[in-house]
Amino acid sequence: MPNLGAHVSVAGGLYKAFERAEATTCRAIQIFAKNERQWHARPLTEEEIALFRAEQRRTGLGPVLVHDSYLINLASPKDDLWQKSMNAFAEELERCRQLGIPYLVTHPGAHTGSGEEEGLIRESQALNRLFAEGIGEGVTVLLETTAGQGTCLGYRFEHLARLIELSDYPERLGICVDTCHIHAAGYDIRSREDYEQVFAELDRIIGLDRVKAFHLNDSKAGLGSRVDRHEHIGEGMLGIEAFRLLVNDPRFSTVPMVLETPKGKEGLEDIRNLALLRRLRQQPDEQPNEQSAGIAERYQEPAC
Repeated sequence: MPNLGAHVSVAGGLYKAFERAEATTCRAIQIFAKNERQWHARPLTEEEIALFRAEQRRTGLGPVLVHDSYLINLASPKDDLWQKSMNAFAEELERCRQLGIPYLVTHPGAHTGSGEEEGLIRESQALNRLFAEGIGEGVTVLLETTAGQGTCLGYRFEHLARLIELSDYPERLGICVDTCHIHAAGYDIRSREDYEQVFAELDRIIGLDRVKAFHLNDSKAGLGSRVDRHEHIGEGMLGIEAFRLLVNDPRFSTVPMVLETPKGKEGLEDIRNLALLRRLRQQPDEQPNEQSAGIAERYQEPAC
């Protein structure tokens, strides 16, 4: 399955992601292009950019997705945080452009009391301003579906459709569907009938052509719980059938699907989850090589 992969650590250098991806039989990759819990990062050097591009050419892996910093809130009603978030997001966009990465995944933010419509307007104003300035040219921003904890936006398909409607640059926006998040938000995809209904609704409200990536995560919490807690594939409240339906859906056969499931001390969980997803599609064409376990053990990263 050329579209399956995982979020991969960049410890020791961004280019290290590709060797780690090889070790865990990834084809698609998601990374942080900077420390996800810091506002700023030092500029990328020409050497770092060249190493990253060379490793991607060597391995042939991709597409690569970047997930932005967890600190960013483009929907904030507070001017200082809003401006700080815009500056940080501009940095994320530019790093993607420099590295030749096509997609930047972001949560639509939290309104923190201003109301959903005001938060969506605020988010769209920030994106419009950045796009108008030509920042991150060629990079598509993927609005991620969320679980809807607290005042977080994006837990309804209508929220994402509204952001696209408000955009002066709709061609620069796509969607990343997180399976754990939509389950927690109340979209049930555990049976074929329900799965078809949910994606028919997404198609009607947004359009399936906007879906550019998936995050494959089972959910520790129940349907409609609005609680964002990821679990290994088939071990949570979603169960196996939802993932069987998704990986066999011909509409998404080339859309990158990356794991954000918990990672343990030995770092072997991605290999196990990817192998399970391949078995669900009955196409075991990318089994781990005999060195995978040893390599993966050397590269540990925290749970996403």
